[in-house]
Amino acid sequence: MRLTDIRTFIAGNPAPGVGGRYFVFVKLTTDGNVHGVGEAYCVPFHPEVVTRMLTDVFERYLAGEDPHHIERMWRRVYSAGYTQHPDLSLMAVLSALEMACWDIIGKEANQPVYNLLGGRVHERLRSYTYIYARPGDRSDVYQDPDLAAERAAEYLAQGFTALKFDPAGPYSAFDGRQLSLAALDLCERFMRQLRAAVGSDADLLFGTHGQMTAAGAIRLARRLEPYDPLWFEEPVPPDAPEEMARVARATSIPIATGERLATKYDFARVLDAGAAAILQMNLGRVGGILEAKKIAALAEVHHVQLAPHLYCGPVVGAANIQLATCSPNFLILEGIERWQGFHAEVLVKPIRWEAGYVIPPTEPGLGVELNEELIARHPYRGKELHLDMAGKPLA
Repeated sequence: MRLTDIRTFIAGNPAPGVGGRYFVFVKLTTDGNVHGVGEAYCVPFHPEVVTRMLTDVFERYLAGEDPHHIERMWRRVYSAGYTQHPDLSLMAVLSALEMACWDIIGKEANQPVYNLLGGRVHERLRSYTYIYARPGDRSDVYQDPDLAAERAAEYLAQGFTALKFDPAGPYSAFDGRQLSLAALDLCERFMRQLRAAVGSDADLLFGTHGQMTAAGAIRLARRLEPYDPLWFEEPVPPDAPEEMARVARATSIPIATGERLATKYDFARVLDAGAAAILQMNLGRVGGILEAKKIAALAEVHHVQLAPHLYCGPVVGAANIQLATCSPNFLILEGIERWQGFHAEVLVKPIRWEAGYVIPPTEPGLGVELNEELIARHPYRGKELHLDMAGKPLA
């Protein structure tokens, strides 16, 4: 079996654009006409550039290779251009291509990927969602704790047992910083009102995006502790796990991090520093499925749990599900609400979600197929990136 062909797809994510402005998918095909799909997460270039990067890396390192040879192809791409320390862009490209190879391997074996990585551990996967805005909202749900509490009650009625929110405000290329007293007050009010709204029926996940210094994060954590959140997410920028470890030592709230990290080497630094109790690798960036499984094993040694990250398309979500299903230290899975809407439409068969849980597929490979006709009807015509940060310092 040899890899012979690559196709790439850019799906413009229609309003409200939850999950990012677009999704970048790849489809690899073998000489036996078996195909596999993958997805790259949040590469900091226009998606048309990302598709060219996918094609270039495929032609240099994967074309003509047996897709079973994951380790060999992985090391060649990881070392491309005499680096052996590649940036997140190349790792996202590698992740998408590796993911597609696993999809092919599973189809050839007539097994879901999780059965090739140790087998099913979990019969169903607990999931959470952000508290999202909706058309016609009377105010900004990200800044209005009263509306957020109402929305939380609606999510609980659907079956969710965990909810995430981020009232700490925007994040900037110049973070970390000290939050203002007004921002600290708003964060505390969110926690207080949401805890009152959900009681002990749901975990609350306090999301931030590296906005704070360690000292600033500790100030906020002390305000949040009385409301017992399940985690405090990425409180400081991802480039200094030693600083995140300072926060972890100063609070009783578990620290979660990892969406902006890649490879076992980044995560080993986090684990060695004692910086996190929960790892949030994104399988469209971390280095792919096998690399994520290696990180899961490292985490298991440290009694650290997994909560795979998802703020992109459903192919990464499908890969997250495969990893979660076969990992003993899986905690909870991020989803975008109930995996409905455009996230369901870009797939031939949507991911199965029931009353707060994802049900792992039994189909071979990743268990998903792209709806290529639907994707063709949703091109991305913008110039903006998947996600952006504020370009100036914030008060």
